[in-house]
Amino acid sequence: MAVEIPLNPLLSIQKSSDSGLQVALHPLVLLTISDYITRHTLRQQTGPIVGALLGQQNGREITIEHAFDCLLVEVEGEIILNQAWFEERLQQMKDVHKVPALDLVGWYTILPTSGPQSVHLPLHRQILHSYNESAILLGFHPTAVLERQAGGKLPLTIYESNYEAEEAATDAGEDKEMKDDEPQLGLKFRELPYSVETGEAEMISVDFVARGGGNATAVDGTSKKATSQASTTVDVNGKGKTRASKKSDSEGAETAAEAAKQNILTREDEELIASLTAKANAIKMLQSRINLIAVYLQNLPPSFVSDAVPESVESDNKESTPVNHPILRSIQALLTRLSLLVPADSARFEHELLSEQNDVNLVSLLSTITNSIKVVRETGKKSLVVETQKNMKNKSVDRSMWDPSGNGVMGVGDLLG
Repeated sequence: MAVEIPLNPLLSIQKSSDSGLQVALHPLVLLTISDYITRHTLRQQTGPIVGALLGQQNGREITIEHAFDCLLVEVEGEIILNQAWFEERLQQMKDVHKVPALDLVGWYTILPTSGPQSVHLPLHRQILHSYNESAILLGFHPTAVLERQAGGKLPLTIYESNYEAEEAATDAGEDKEMKDDEPQLGLKFRELPYSVETGEAEMISVDFVARGGGNATAVDGTSKKATSQASTTVDVNGKGKTRASKKSDSEGAETAAEAAKQNILTREDEELIASLTAKANAIKMLQSRINLIAVYLQNLPPSFVSDAVPESVESDNKESTPVNHPILRSIQALLTRLSLLVPADSARFEHELLSEQNDVNLVSLLSTITNSIKVVRETGKKSLVVETQKNMKNKSVDRSMWDPSGNGVMGVGDLLG
């Protein structure tokens, strides 16, 4: 019976469930990859899109939590990582993400839906041999994004690699020649199942990106460039320069008026709006969680809500929430931690807060007085220099009046004659 060989020779014929490897993907990685692809496209950069994946590996479980783009070099016609740059960058990322400690778990690039190609093998072998023997490959499929299938899966595939024996295809009914030599081992990729895990901070970020993506607008700056080029190409000689400058000023005023009409925000305004929106999303999420806890407690049986009701009394409402003791213990622990946030003696806390505020204001006042004294000293030095120069000038004028020739003191006859 002939073995069925996939269309892509780099894909393994084994099933993905044989390895038992599980991958947990975080949305922050998807945002990083999308941002890198967008910048690469808008800047019209050449070369492949390659980045590293950071995460944790515990046995057969791998988490992909962060990502960063990589610098590539071409060596003997093969695209590989710039090793010195990559090692320095990887160490910087490890220093930043120490708790929990993250390490290199794989890399990502753009792939067709058919899978990895031969051009990706040198870079993957470099990562396997130098950094991680079980590195995974995340392939992003741009063609799947263009299809825009509603409710479809994410346009990416995660692969693991393994060295397998390469079996040549044989025709049906043809005997295969037996050889004593060991079979050739080739690098094969096998698709892995993955799940998406999201933390609360990532949920806020994803929600902000999802809401802001629909209102994103691009501002065309070609009109300003054209105006500035038109003002610089005016003839220097003649009256045309003044007319052109006046025309450019009027066009600039019209452009500013149009920008004001379009409500184009400055960078500071955009940052302020983004900060306020993130805080508002966090507050909304907190409020939703509090409401969820309140609804859960309200729907519990009466014996769990109030100590006055005995457990033997059955509730008239048969649609009560099932009692979950781990959830109740978590709620009780949360209530216990709230006492640490709220001071027991509010009057003493306010007194200490006012004292620290007064200390801060006193230090600020002393700093202001010190700066004022410094300014006064500098002003005094400058005034002393000016007065010295004036005195020296007056003395030289007096000497010239009494002895203009430099031969002696002028007499009364000289002054009268």
